[in-house]
Amino acid sequence: MRHLQLGSFRSWERVDLALRPGPTVFVGRNGEGKTNLVEAVGYLATMGSHRVSSDAPMVRHGDAQAVIRAALRRGDRELLVELEINPGRANRVRVNRAPLPRPRELLGLVRTVLFAPEDLALVRGDPTERRRFLDELLVTRTPRLAGVRADYDRVLKQRNALLKTARMARGKAIETLDVWDGHLTDLGGQLLAARLQLVADLGPHMARAYADVAGADAVPAALGYSSTVPAAGDGTPIGPATPIPPAAELTAAMRERVAERRGDELDRGVTLVGPHRDDLVIHLGPAPAKGFASHGESWSLALALKLATFALLRAEGEDPILILDDVFATLDSERRAALASVARSAEQTLITAAVLEDVPAELRGARVQVGDGAVTVLEEIGDGVEDA
Repeated sequence: MRHLQLGSFRSWERVDLALRPGPTVFVGRNGEGKTNLVEAVGYLATMGSHRVSSDAPMVRHGDAQAVIRAALRRGDRELLVELEINPGRANRVRVNRAPLPRPRELLGLVRTVLFAPEDLALVRGDPTERRRFLDELLVTRTPRLAGVRADYDRVLKQRNALLKTARMARGKAIETLDVWDGHLTDLGGQLLAARLQLVADLGPHMARAYADVAGADAVPAALGYSSTVPAAGDGTPIGPATPIPPAAELTAAMRERVAERRGDELDRGVTLVGPHRDDLVIHLGPAPAKGFASHGESWSLALALKLATFALLRAEGEDPILILDDVFATLDSERRAALASVARSAEQTLITAAVLEDVPAELRGARVQVGDGAVTVLEEIGDGVEDA
């Protein structure tokens, strides 16, 4: 990212900031808006925030919309991305001044890996956090899956609404439910196959990253997938040699399982089978980490998961932007060293810190002071966006 402009985003009325390759540290007291700056970069990658689940908090109090504008260089291409966030209405996106028909077409264009204190929830939190992690990474790798995921969520919502009424009506509603079952299981099979392949691809990177963070003598880490469709996994670790069922096979297995649970679903008025109820299982030795890992082990696992994500995307040909939001102060020396090694090698790393000394010396390249409603570049770091 060469340049970042914000308008009415979070606490910022306006930001106009040049960026450069390598590490950049945003320094300032807590509450000054450092995280808001890197949150905007992450929003371009995922169309969502790592801090909240809705768009309304993205817009500065009293304003109707927020704007994120960024100049990017991808290989030999120069891109200008402009995003309007309109809570309660459709967001709008332009790339090189041309509108995108659907905002989700932006997904995959900007690649980031963000590590923040909230990521401890990937190990200790609810399955919702881990499903979101998987699906965001899926879309980053394969943008077309954004459509599959959106369609699955739409069908799931319709089917749940029908289940609530079918419980009372039966008859005609049951026939309609059969049609929605077909849509649900077709899309669900595609998502399951993609998630399983992702877990298989990510697992070896996760194992190496955890060994780097926790030490070669540490208990090994692994990844598994637990599904409401038995054919898609029971949570045991998935290795490189684990066969991944094709989407068609998973669709058939999901259809069979949905039929088996039809009575329960009608009684409860909710869809009980599908990717929306599954979980990524993080293993530490022979046991799932959740409920067994210590606080320190949980931090190591969360860090290793993000380092593995970075390594996977890098192995596929392009470094993502690495975003480290206020994490160095919470890590011990071994974890700081492992993270600093990757951050130093990344094409671009954006770091936030309340105290500059918390950041390893080798990462204190360009510095941006954040405070009193302004950003001040302490070192010249590039050119601006023309006509921005």
